[in-house]
Amino acid sequence: MANFNFRNFYNLIFKNHAAIYKFSLFMLTSIAIVYFFPKGGHFKYDFQNGKPWEYENLFAPFDFSIQKTDEQLKKEREEILANRKLYFSFDEQVKETILADVNANLKAIAQDSLMQNVNMGRLIEFTEQFVNTIYNKGLIATKDQHKAKPKQLVGLRKGNVISTIVFDNFFNETTLRQRIETYFNTSRYKNIRAEISEILLKSLKPNVTYDSDLTDKMIQEDLNSIALTEGLITENERIISKGDVVQGRKFAILNSLKKEYNTQVWNESNYNWILFGYIILVALTLLMLLLFLKKYRVDIYEDNTKVTFIFFNVFLLFLIVTLVVKYKVDYLYVVPLPILPIVVKAFFDARLALFTHVLTVLLLGFVVPESFEFIFLQIVAGMITILTVTELHQRANLFISISKITGIYMLTYFAFTIIQEGRTQGINWGYFAMFALNGILSFLSLFLILVYEKIFGLISDVSLLELSNTNSKLLRLLAEKAPGTFQHSMQVANLAEASANEIGANAMLVRTGALYHDIGKMLNPNYFTENQSTSVNPHNELTPKDSANIIIKHVLNGIELAKKYHLPDRIIDFIRTHHGTSTVYYFYKKEESSNPALLDIEDFRYPGPIPFSKETAILMMCDAAEAASKSLKEPSAQLIDELIDKIVAGQMAQGQFMNADITFKEIQLIKKVIKKKLNNIYHLRISYPE
Repeated sequence: MANFNFRNFYNLIFKNHAAIYKFSLFMLTSIAIVYFFPKGGHFKYDFQNGKPWEYENLFAPFDFSIQKTDEQLKKEREEILANRKLYFSFDEQVKETILADVNANLKAIAQDSLMQNVNMGRLIEFTEQFVNTIYNKGLIATKDQHKAKPKQLVGLRKGNVISTIVFDNFFNETTLRQRIETYFNTSRYKNIRAEISEILLKSLKPNVTYDSDLTDKMIQEDLNSIALTEGLITENERIISKGDVVQGRKFAILNSLKKEYNTQVWNESNYNWILFGYIILVALTLLMLLLFLKKYRVDIYEDNTKVTFIFFNVFLLFLIVTLVVKYKVDYLYVVPLPILPIVVKAFFDARLALFTHVLTVLLLGFVVPESFEFIFLQIVAGMITILTVTELHQRANLFISISKITGIYMLTYFAFTIIQEGRTQGINWGYFAMFALNGILSFLSLFLILVYEKIFGLISDVSLLELSNTNSKLLRLLAEKAPGTFQHSMQVANLAEASANEIGANAMLVRTGALYHDIGKMLNPNYFTENQSTSVNPHNELTPKDSANIIIKHVLNGIELAKKYHLPDRIIDFIRTHHGTSTVYYFYKKEESSNPALLDIEDFRYPGPIPFSKETAILMMCDAAEAASKSLKEPSAQLIDELIDKIVAGQMAQGQFMNADITFKEIQLIKKVIKKKLNNIYHLRISYPE
């Protein structure tokens, strides 16, 4: 019984593995996004500087301080740095050493002839008084004599005592010379003034030096002492009334309340509740994305690789923006969010790209500052991206599109600024440089597209352009081995491309698929009429069933060749579906006439599947129409019209387009294009009399 239950459980898991994978991906992405959410509550009021307060009268829910703005704090810091007080150190040990040195030098010249009439004892005493005067005030080092401005108050540290003095009180090299000249300009020492001056200038050393460590320490203390607040709001005090303009002090108070609210709300007691709320919001957003895929993009929803690709890109952009906000919020607008709609549109379609972009931007609104401005800017930029980015394989188009996106960024920011500030002086021109850098980084989308093609096995217009090159290895091989099939594929590609353009389908995709849809014929080219250059038909030697088997097998052979040459799955889809589940009608009728008793229509039916997109449906119609038109011996406009109507009607009657999401109106437009193109191919004109 236990084994039986385990087997049933295993079978249940296997049958629902796709749904289980989607659920796991959904939960993992939700948890990862919530993990990077800011750890704080979300203020329930949205306000902007210069805009009216749209809510009811607001009263303070609790006591809180009014926080100074960043501009105020910056200004105070700049004032402290501009008016900083410089500090100098006073060395009290220098004087005694200098006195001894001066006395020794004076005694050394005592025998000089000029000193004969000088009382050496009095000279030494007189000189000591001078040295004491100099060192009591302080002699500043030459390298520091221009540190402060004249009359500037500076700090002087003597031991552990700091006093404030005027910087000019210090002696320097210039004032020292002047003081020597004045002091020794007496009749007694006038004749030996030059000798004494030389001794003093040579012996005296500075005892005051600039103390950079103490200066930096005191400046830092002043910076740290800056008050972050400038007032107090008490509980139940009215902050703002309905209709009041949010500006000046009111704007500062609201910002302070927002910061205080976030701080008080996000605490240990209600951490789990806020986390639970974030999980619900993120889960709902991602669930909307999944439901959109399930309802409107079934083929993408059923492909777990494509779903993973979309979720991965949403999370990647969210992660990048979150990290920028955390570590360098000033560069928020450098993050190239237009990459997301560019990449999604390159692989899928514009509607899905816009839906994904809008949901991602809404999520980011919980992370970024000035969320309304950010969301508006990014949604507008995303719309412009969707509308302008086309034909990525043409780099000039991408350059023009990104230039338009950058211009919209700049214009929108300019409008926001003049609305908020009421003048152009408040514009931060650095933002324009960031928007330009954003545009440059958006070119990374081309690199990401190539990387995603390798990782997720997807295909973009860039790769389609390379694959549609008729000089590619596989198409050259088709042209050599089955030239008739190659020409047929070229004609079908032209018909399919024109038809796709007419109904707004992916023309590049259907053209590329058409070029490769019959590559399986190159393994047995002579069994297909377009490659038979002589009147010998190998089917004459085979039974109708064997002939049908060879014809049908070109689909399977084509799939094997495509995989061997690593063609993308979206191109292989055209090989699989270009005949759908139709029958090899010629050989079926031949078997019916020769051996009706053993006739089984399934022996003459292509394996399918039927077309499941507009592009594959277009190829089926164009392939059948081009091939059948070759059977017209004398084609005319009427015969071609009747033939196309008959072929498409037969395909519709067989239900070949049931899964293709194509409308009757679109089918009529496709038929019209095919008829026009075939008429042009056969050069049908009116008959002129001879």
